[in-house]
Amino acid sequence: MGILITGEIDMVPGTREAALAGAKPLIEEALAEPGCRHYSWAADPFLPDRIHVFEEWEDEATLAAHLVAPSYFGMLKHLSGIGIAHAVTRKFRFDLSEPVYGPDGVATARFSSAG
Repeated sequence: MGILITGEIDMVPGTREAALAGAKPLIEEALAEPGCRHYSWAADPFLPDRIHVFEEWEDEATLAAHLVAPSYFGMLKHLSGIGIAHAVTRKFRFDLSEPVYGPDGVATARFSSAG
């Protein structure tokens, strides 16, 4: 089982670059935590104040440990100090993961190993 976290954070106008720069060491800390498979933030190319968040965690236990870790609380403090205009985050639990492209090089929406 894995857990995905996705989110959109809208920063106070003009502060996104400072938010991303200050977040980098905290993201690096999270990436070093057990069970963190992926943790990335990206600036939206169309909305000047938006940051997209994508995380992948091994399971509920590793996500739970992250949510009480210094990197998590450091990020909350960092973003609050700069100013969040709006934020939405969601978690998704999954039990199956497959490549989008098959051995033939063709993209498919079908899960071939699903029962």
